[in-house]
Amino acid sequence: MARNLRAKTPDNDEILVYDVNATATQSFLQESQGTRVQAAVSPREVAEMSDTVITVLPEPQHVKSVFEKMLASALPAPPTTTSRLFLDCSTIDPTTSRLVASLVHASTSESSAIFVDAPMSGGVVGARAGSLTFMVGCEPDMLSKVEKVLLLMGKKVWHLGAQGAGLSGKLANNYALAINNIAAAEAMNLGLKWGLDPKTLGNLINSSTGRSWPSEVNNPVPGVVGSAPASRDYEGGFGVSLMKKDLKLAIRAAQEADARLELATKAEEVYEKVEQDYMGKDFSVVYRWLGGKE
Repeated sequence: MARNLRAKTPDNDEILVYDVNATATQSFLQESQGTRVQAAVSPREVAEMSDTVITVLPEPQHVKSVFEKMLASALPAPPTTTSRLFLDCSTIDPTTSRLVASLVHASTSESSAIFVDAPMSGGVVGARAGSLTFMVGCEPDMLSKVEKVLLLMGKKVWHLGAQGAGLSGKLANNYALAINNIAAAEAMNLGLKWGLDPKTLGNLINSSTGRSWPSEVNNPVPGVVGSAPASRDYEGGFGVSLMKKDLKLAIRAAQEADARLELATKAEEVYEKVEQDYMGKDFSVVYRWLGGKE
């Protein structure tokens, strides 16, 4: 994401970066020599010196903590605009996101700071290629400003509604992804147990009603899709721990909305067990956990 932002940002704009991983920050700075990229010493410095602040963090508590640090005291006016834009691209629960939005608005006048949830889909590959899809929660009159920034890092922006709606859309999508991934692994395992050829079975499913992203793009059987993590020992891709996290967030949000999820508990059990055995692997490793033929 940062590389695409650097490559596509106008020459007269500066990029200020901060990461708890100092090695990653230094590596990015070295790549960026000769460009207008600087390292900040804290999240607060990023906020003070920026018109637009983009955050991407692992868990709800991390987002809350970072914003509390940025907003510990009143921020100065944005450097060149009348309104500072906070874009949070983390995948967290809508309730925490709305809490953070209230912190932003409570610490400033409503017109001088805008908080937008903009979770993304596309994984590591999409982030590198600049092909991410963003799901946005903001007021309609803010959309063009938000799109202008997000399209520096991705290719598609979906406006789902008011603040928090972007995350609701993302969690609904990832709930389906979690279930479809297990179903694809079970279906492929079943077919191979019956003696079917894995590539032929994959092609059949992907030209029929069983087609899904886990079967077509991220097929869990090694060799069926050459670019899928399964074909490189399930390395890279979308980690099973991240899938488990997103599933838990979706379940929590569903409970708050009083939405019935019949498959949630069993799916959560599956990812808990898979994580114990295959921590760090792509979530399609469910197939290996099932005892699938490789």
